[in-house]
Amino acid sequence: MTDFRIEQWRAWAPGLDSTADWCAWHQAPSRLPDNGEQPDASFLPAMQRRRLSRLARMAFHVAWPLAEACGPVPMVFACRHGETPRTLAILGDLARGEPLSPTQFSLSVHNAIIGLWSIQRGDCSEMTALAAAGDGLEHAILEACGLLAEGAPAVLLVIAEETPPELYAPFIDDVPFSYAVALLLTPGDDWQLQLHGTSGGRSEWPHALNLVRALCSAQTSLQHHWKNRQWTWSRNKA
Repeated sequence: MTDFRIEQWRAWAPGLDSTADWCAWHQAPSRLPDNGEQPDASFLPAMQRRRLSRLARMAFHVAWPLAEACGPVPMVFACRHGETPRTLAILGDLARGEPLSPTQFSLSVHNAIIGLWSIQRGDCSEMTALAAAGDGLEHAILEACGLLAEGAPAVLLVIAEETPPELYAPFIDDVPFSYAVALLLTPGDDWQLQLHGTSGGRSEWPHALNLVRALCSAQTSLQHHWKNRQWTWSRNKA
């Protein structure tokens, strides 16, 4: 069993930003139209904002206010599909025999976002980027709790996914719309995470969105199934 406390959280999706927005969505969850809207990143200078992809802006938007409240903090960033628009553009250049942009390539790798975060925040804390499968949130929680067990007073966990380019749509079916969720984790036993070796049906929503729904309600437990793994989340309501 893994214990932790969710000190603060923040989430973004097209048309949803505030806690009130998400709690309203929780009451009637539906697939959101995704027309490429980008969250606000005005806390960064314009030249620095231009380097950020939409996925990076989403991650920065939800994580920045939580980091501002606690100062330098280790980060765990989880994303299953990564910078698909950038990588598709690079593959297109290769197919046309055009020279590749070193900048685009360097920003397409999976740990580029945490690298940019470290630079923009001036934060040299330990940071990890995970490319996990359908239970990436749970693996990110385990990584973050390992950092807490080693003495970190808090860990910032960010999970984000962007709607894939149309070419990838037949192959990527687990991103109903673009979203980003940030959790500020601290030591405690408010939440427990357990792993069992059984399988079950796939949830309609990515588990990060189901967690947001639980945080918006009095829900005290939730389960997430992926392949032969069943993750059980339990919440103490003292």
